[in-house]
Amino acid sequence: MSDTFERSCEHWSETGRREMEDFYALASVDYRHLAEALDWVDWLRARQARAGQRPLRLLDVACGSGKFPSALQRYAGVSPSRVAAVDYSLLDPSAFSIAETRGVLSPPFVAGAEYESTLQALDCPRHHFDVAWATHALYALPAEELEAGLERLLHAVGDAAFIAHAASDSHYLRFYRAYLDAFRDGGGTPYVSAEQIVAALEHLGARPRVHEIHYTNGAPEAQAAQVQGYLQRCLFDDSLDLEQMLAHPVTGAYLETCRQGGEWRFAQHVFLIFCET
Repeated sequence: MSDTFERSCEHWSETGRREMEDFYALASVDYRHLAEALDWVDWLRARQARAGQRPLRLLDVACGSGKFPSALQRYAGVSPSRVAAVDYSLLDPSAFSIAETRGVLSPPFVAGAEYESTLQALDCPRHHFDVAWATHALYALPAEELEAGLERLLHAVGDAAFIAHAASDSHYLRFYRAYLDAFRDGGGTPYVSAEQIVAALEHLGARPRVHEIHYTNGAPEAQAAQVQGYLQRCLFDDSLDLEQMLAHPVTGAYLETCRQGGEWRFAQHVFLIFCET
């Protein structure tokens, strides 16, 4: 496993809860934009129609803390009156994340099987799930294991897979690259980009359909504690405070481009990747 993966696992734990809450104070907008980008009620109904009379079987890859299904209910109108029950299975290498997501699921999403596993180690029958999605989930997957992980995803899904992931010019990837250059002597494992995911899917013979969205995560400069927690979580490194990040010529130069008129503005460019089998 890569250094980036190992550190990400350390931060998906109870001890990282405060940092996680600061992160989502800014990052929850990520999931609102995903929820508002598509008619998800129609999309889920179409998948259910193909599944027949049984409940739709869905796998949430690297489920995190359940922000995406919650956003679908809050912003996309996904409710039990509009969407039939979904058998919602959870995959994550962190038992903490699985428990967090299970705790926030509500109808029409009904918690199903649990896979405390990486994606590349997923063991399930071919086309066991109708649908799988991975939303801001694959950054720490080592590039050399990307195709293996995506192969397991395609193997598991009988209808459609959805991946939401930041592009190479997005804040998440740009800031992490600056961090590696500044504080890891240029070493370490960079985050996987959306472009790499698309290329890997095509190499596996899939025909991904891509829709791109742009938005910003933002906060007033006065919310320094929350911004610091957000940036620490972007790096999976809480040993650095905001002052240290700003003081280094590499990360500092990048972060100064994100300050405008008393506001922090972190520009995101996200690929919405659909693969239909």
